[in-house]
Amino acid sequence: MKFNNLGINNSIFNHFIREIRDVKIQNDSLRFRRNIERIGEIFAYEISKKMDYENKDITTPLGISSESLMTEAPVLATILRAGLPLHQGLLNYFDRSDNTFISAYRKHKKGSDFVIKIEYMASPSLEAKTVILCDPMLASGSSMVLAMEALLSKGNPKHIHIVVIIASSEGIQYLKENSPVKNWTLWVGAEDEEMTAQSYIVPGLGDAGDLAFGEKE
Repeated sequence: MKFNNLGINNSIFNHFIREIRDVKIQNDSLRFRRNIERIGEIFAYEISKKMDYENKDITTPLGISSESLMTEAPVLATILRAGLPLHQGLLNYFDRSDNTFISAYRKHKKGSDFVIKIEYMASPSLEAKTVILCDPMLASGSSMVLAMEALLSKGNPKHIHIVVIIASSEGIQYLKENSPVKNWTLWVGAEDEEMTAQSYIVPGLGDAGDLAFGEKE
């Protein structure tokens, strides 16, 4: 397992993180979605450096140019519904990629207890593929582990890149201890120390799905 925190270096990336956290800005759902999308584009650029490349000749109007190009397009996977804007940002750069969509939800029990359930998944074969699995928030980590397990039903990926914007320290540790795959990399934009009993990250940003698409019953 490899770990990359893009937020620890000073860049425009941190401005986008600030805007999705800021209560004075985040309630503009269009701006919230676009900032999430731009964050996804930055993640895509950084992950592209880890892909396999080979030199290919390109014919220009005036001659031949040799360029180093990716040898494969990763499969892009996301957890509905909150992951859609982040997924779109990745897709803007990996625009030749196949896509996987996973539906997960909280099944509440008595009190504040709940379990995560995977409802369905639409996916191509993932055998020997590089997969990028994204979700804006990594709270307890249980939904991400279940999503990774669901991916394995479609084959054994060569490598899985996990992309989250804000992660709790507890969720990161849970993922390290319970990941069902060996070859994976975790990419985060910020790591927050606290988490509530309802598995909301503190300071976090609130419910990413509601901020992007409106409140649900």
